[in-house]
Amino acid sequence: MSKKPIVLVVEDESLLRANAVEMIEAAGFQVVEAANADEAIEILEARNDIRVVFTDIQMPGAMDGLKLAQAVRGRWPPIEIITTSGQLSISPDQLPERGRFLPKPYSPAQIAGVISELIC
Repeated sequence: MSKKPIVLVVEDESLLRANAVEMIEAAGFQVVEAANADEAIEILEARNDIRVVFTDIQMPGAMDGLKLAQAVRGRWPPIEIITTSGQLSISPDQLPERGRFLPKPYSPAQIAGVISELIC
């Protein structure tokens, strides 16, 4: 039996986070949630089974989603990174290597497709 790949969803708005979690679980992935970058780093330090970090870019706190993406790429190079935003448009050179940007609002098919593409 193969385990479902685990996706860490980092989103400060609880309704948007719940929506993303629902879409990702419906696509067949397991989800761990964090409300901000600090929480995400704690989770990543405690676990070695996260395959993808899906993070909002605009978040309160010491680190936004782009800084989190750079930190993840530096400390956990095998983890794939997807960033999202409803207000910002990100160019590929603003993302870490292999990082992807998915504008909000995204559909269940879009999010499932990007995650599958990155980990398959």
